[in-house]
Amino acid sequence: MSAFAEAMRERVRAARSALAAARAAGDAYAAALAEDELEDALRIAAEHGVDTDDKTEGRNGS
Repeated sequence: MSAFAEAMRERVRAARSALAAARAAGDAYAAALAEDELEDALRIAAEHGVDTDDKTEGRNGS
């Protein structure tokens, strides 16, 4: 596994965690930021062929 692929997987995991925490806290602003970060990370991963657990999660696929 390449260092880039592992870094992208970690970025996706961190974004998912931040999104879950923001939603649990009821923080709409933090949730919106986390959703944007997750969408960006998933997009970059997909563009580079990096497999993530669920490429559809984000604003519409929560």
